[in-house]
Amino acid sequence: MVAVTAEGQAADLPARRLFVLSCVALCVTAMTFAIRAGMLNDLGAEFALTKEQLGWTAAMAFVGFPAATVIGGLIYNSVGPRLIMIIAFLGHLLGLTLTIFAGGFWGLIISTFLVGFANGAVEAACNPMIATMYSNNKTTMLNKFHVWFPGGIVVGSLAALAIKSIFGGSGRPTWQLEIAIMIIPTLIYGWMIFTTKFPDVTLDKSDETDTGKNFAAMLTPLFIVMAILMTITATTELGTQQWVGSLLESSGANPLIILAIVTGLMAVGRYFAGPLVHALNPIGVLLFSAVVTTLGVFLLSIATGGMTYIAAIVFAIGVCYFWPTMIGFVAEYLPKTGALGMSIVGGAGMLGLSAWTPVIGRWIDTATAKAEAAGLDGNAVTLAAGQDTLGKILIFPIVLTVVFAVLFAMRKTFAKEVAHD
Repeated sequence: MVAVTAEGQAADLPARRLFVLSCVALCVTAMTFAIRAGMLNDLGAEFALTKEQLGWTAAMAFVGFPAATVIGGLIYNSVGPRLIMIIAFLGHLLGLTLTIFAGGFWGLIISTFLVGFANGAVEAACNPMIATMYSNNKTTMLNKFHVWFPGGIVVGSLAALAIKSIFGGSGRPTWQLEIAIMIIPTLIYGWMIFTTKFPDVTLDKSDETDTGKNFAAMLTPLFIVMAILMTITATTELGTQQWVGSLLESSGANPLIILAIVTGLMAVGRYFAGPLVHALNPIGVLLFSAVVTTLGVFLLSIATGGMTYIAAIVFAIGVCYFWPTMIGFVAEYLPKTGALGMSIVGGAGMLGLSAWTPVIGRWIDTATAKAEAAGLDGNAVTLAAGQDTLGKILIFPIVLTVVFAVLFAMRKTFAKEVAHD
């Protein structure tokens, strides 16, 4: 096992540098989500693509991500995080470059898959590495690492806006420059990979680094429940954000400001997650998140005008802890699942999001048709459709609240099992 200090930090590794490297890589991951999502219409116009074709190109990111987390989780114990991070770096560099020089639909399909695969590889390498380096403070440090997903969305959105304002005045498309700007942080974390010492996980002969025993530990009711719940938490967080423009465009609030509020508060909440995690433990944090998210989605479903911003604040406070704390729960309460368990849970979240996103879109279409049939028109239709859809999304955090309440009541059982192991 790797020696650790009392604070849970690896004693013989440059933990701080590895943590910074991980954060830069995750920032690139988030920038790809923010920038590519904002340029779909530009790509459609550039290559004369239908909405269906654009949907397929966007979906490739969600296909590549879980593919990488599964493969990365399977090979982590054998090859360690360094090789997986090299794969992530090459995937980002090649995927972004191919996007810039794409000639049409299939070029975008391939490049987007590579970027999605790189994004998943970052999670597959960094989550278990951070959990090992900070073994006595796993959930807190995973929350601090995942600050850079909302943080990267903010960075990417601002970078895209700056490029559009500087170079878009002539009416020329700027999407290639927006893609190119992401190559800079990609090269930075690539340089750090090749100049930083990584942990040698092959020296660790514990149950946590035995892939066969990882599989066995995953075949338990608790792990299966957490993997299913991850599909719901990811959809509640990312699915709602992805559709925020369509859901709230007629509420009287600016969707871009709402997105800025949500991502900004998520970054702050995750950075200062430590006291909350220590006070409530991971399952307590998840229960708190589910309750607050339920209130936030409910308020979004009825709010208009300035109250929409208040609802967005409540929603952001609720969802900000979901993703990293779910992974932290697996690391702390299901340690024998190892790197594979964390990777599979992350992949389940992205698969759930890819499955539920078109369902949410269908809910919007159905609600829109219903509002039009009722005689509404203009903004009244989109407002009614958005509120109706949010009312359906409300089912997700309600289910999470019930299940996390049950798990919270059983938390001492989990702790005893970990202590016994």
